Amino acid sequence: MADRSFLDWPFFDDSHRRFAAELRVFAEQELAGHPHDDLDGAARSLVTRLGEAGYLRYTVPAPHGGLFERVDVRSLCLARETLAYQDGLADFAFVMQGLGSGPISQFGTEAQRETYLPGVAAGKRIAALGMSEPNAGSDVAAMQTRAVEDGDSWVLNGTKTWISNAGIADQYSVFAVTDPEKGTKGISAFIVEAGDPGFSVSERIDVIAPHPLGTLSFQDCRIPKDRLIGQPGEGFKIAMSNLDVFRSSVGAAALGFARRALDEALRRTQDREVFGQKLSEFQLTQAKLGDMATEIDAAALLIYRAAWTKDSGQARVTREASMAKMYATEAAQRVVDKAVQLFGGTGVVSGMPVEQLYREVRALRIYEGTTEINQMVIARATLDNFNQGLGK
Repeated sequence: MADRSFLDWPFFDDSHRRFAAELRVFAEQELAGHPHDDLDGAARSLVTRLGEAGYLRYTVPAPHGGLFERVDVRSLCLARETLAYQDGLADFAFVMQGLGSGPISQFGTEAQRETYLPGVAAGKRIAALGMSEPNAGSDVAAMQTRAVEDGDSWVLNGTKTWISNAGIADQYSVFAVTDPEKGTKGISAFIVEAGDPGFSVSERIDVIAPHPLGTLSFQDCRIPKDRLIGQPGEGFKIAMSNLDVFRSSVGAAALGFARRALDEALRRTQDREVFGQKLSEFQLTQAKLGDMATEIDAAALLIYRAAWTKDSGQARVTREASMAKMYATEAAQRVVDKAVQLFGGTGVVSGMPVEQLYREVRALRIYEGTTEINQMVIARATLDNFNQGLGK
């Protein structure tokens, strides 16, 4: 990463700067050229290596294997940016440990935390999050998976899809409807283990940037009553709180892809000669490079503003996190596209770094809230602020 001047911004303290420098060395030495032919094996290996190196301790709170009493969002974002710059699958392996166990970290009982979090932090247990369904993605209220109390158990029936780490996870934080009459207030959260009876991974899904992804099926899946996370009906609150922590980090992953694309473009345009001069000397090239650099800095400012705000104790940062996620992912798509254009035909050759980035960056505009959903979230918050007198 050529430009690291952003680490001097006042959003960070010295511990963040040391962490970023240490992780960058690890990523360069340990992740470059990491084979992904065996997708599941590669993902498991990355979780193990990140756990052994101590970096997964940033994804869960202390004293259950983590480093901080609350997960430090700036550290999450720095980690995702640094890992994504080097390897998109490594970024995925890192963040899913936090996102998948986040409901337990924030709302779980002490017994649940002690059972499930230390293994996540050590890279010995793989976590996943089960929210999306075939007809319920951003529209959480349309969720159809049901959970019914039966004696000392909960019994789950339904389907979850687009689930990251499906098939390799040891534990899943799963959301299901427990009171259909209450809409989003009738959703609850549960811990499902890979070996639970009635649980299966019914399908694996191949996408343009390979990640372990699939569909979960629950057919009279019986789990102990003490696997309920929080209280019945708190599922929507738990899900939104989890997104408040991790949504900014999606922008950070996009930022890592964008920084890598700019660095690749800078090298290419200074090495490539056309019409008797370097490609970087043409004004049209410089216009693209200038736009790319500006969008990267603008995205970084939004991301680390949101992360700093959350770490400073703000209970909800939905507006700030949505701005960061929306702008950074859209900007990264534009930056990567410009890099491909500057490479010309070489940019679309399979396996070239910018071609890989082009495939990696696209999904980030969809998951954890599409751009369109985030636009609505931001607009509603802006309208609420205005109507409460802030704009009068």
